[in-house]
Amino acid sequence: MLIASADAASVKIASRILATGGLVAIPTETVYGLAASLDQESALKRIFEVKRRPSSHPLIVHVPDAETAVRYVRSFSPHATKLATAFWPGPLTLVLPRTELVPDCVTGSHHTVGIRVPSHPVTLQLLRELGTALAAPSANRFTQVSPTRAAHVAVDLGHDVDLILDGGPCEVGVESTVLDLTSEQPTILRPGGISREAIELVLEQAVLSPSEQNSTTPSPGQHHLHYSPRARVQIAAAAEIWKLAKQAATEGKRVRVFASERPKFPCRTLEPFRTTSQDTRSDAEPIDFWLLPQDLHELAKQLYNRFREADRDKVDILLIELPPNTGLGQAIRDRIRRAGGLS
Repeated sequence: MLIASADAASVKIASRILATGGLVAIPTETVYGLAASLDQESALKRIFEVKRRPSSHPLIVHVPDAETAVRYVRSFSPHATKLATAFWPGPLTLVLPRTELVPDCVTGSHHTVGIRVPSHPVTLQLLRELGTALAAPSANRFTQVSPTRAAHVAVDLGHDVDLILDGGPCEVGVESTVLDLTSEQPTILRPGGISREAIELVLEQAVLSPSEQNSTTPSPGQHHLHYSPRARVQIAAAAEIWKLAKQAATEGKRVRVFASERPKFPCRTLEPFRTTSQDTRSDAEPIDFWLLPQDLHELAKQLYNRFREADRDKVDILLIELPPNTGLGQAIRDRIRRAGGLS
C-alpha cells in the first residue's frame, strides 16, 4: 500500500492499476472512495471482500460527466437532466434504470444504478485518463466511520488497497445525497451534500424525504448502524446533555460532549482538530467537549474527523446534540443517528 501525492504521474499509475484489476483509494469532495474499474469484475467483487460489505448493498458509479452517465442508464429523464445541470460535478447521486454495461455485482442484481459526477479535480482527471467508469463506495470497513483524509484510508484498509491518491481533506465531509428518480415522485434515499430544499428548488416540486418514502430501491448508507465509531454514540437534547455527561463520568466513563452551548462547570474544550495520534487528555479529565460549529458546512466537514479523534482518545461515550433539521443538517442528523444505531 502506497500513499501518493495526487499529481499527474500518480494519476497515470492509478489508471494502470485500475485497468489491470487493482483497487485505488480516490479523493472526492464527499469522502474518500475505494475504486475499481467498472469493466474489471474481479476487482469489483474484491471491493466487497475488502470492505466486508454485504453483496446486496449496491455501489455508486462515478463518471466524468453527464454525457458519459447516459451510457450506463436506460433513460436519462428530464428530472435527471435538470439536476445534473444544476449539481454535477457535485455530491448528488441519481438512481436511474441501468443498462447492461453495469455489472450485476455493482447493483446487487437490481435493475437500477446510482451514478454521479464527483467534483474533485484529481478523480475527474483519473476518470478521463482511465476511459471508463469507476465503482467507488467509501474506503473503509463496512459500518465504520468514512474517511475524509488519505491517512484515514491507510489506517482502515492498510495493504488491502493497492494505491491511495492523496487529494487532501474532503471539502464536504459527508456522503452524497442519493435521489431515486425511478418513480413519479423523486425520493431521497440518503440525505447528503445536496439538501432536499435545493433539489426541490431545481425541480420545482416536492421531494420525498427518507422518513416519508416507501421505496424498495436499494441504496448505500441505509444500514441501521453506519458511520460508527467505537465509542458509544448517544443523542441528547441541550437541556439534558450535561446532566447525562456528569452521570456517565461518575460511573467511570470517559465522556465527550458535542454541544451547541458551553457547560456551566469547568470542562476542557477540545482544540481544533489535530491529525496527530497523541492523546493529550489526562485521566483526571473524565469530560471534555466540542463546541458545535454554527455553520452546518463546517460541522459536516469536521464530524467524521471528530468521531475518529474520540476513538483515538479512547472515549467511552459520545453525547451529541443534533443540529437543526434543515439543509445540510438533515444529512448530519442522519449520520449521527446511524452512528448510534438509531435509524
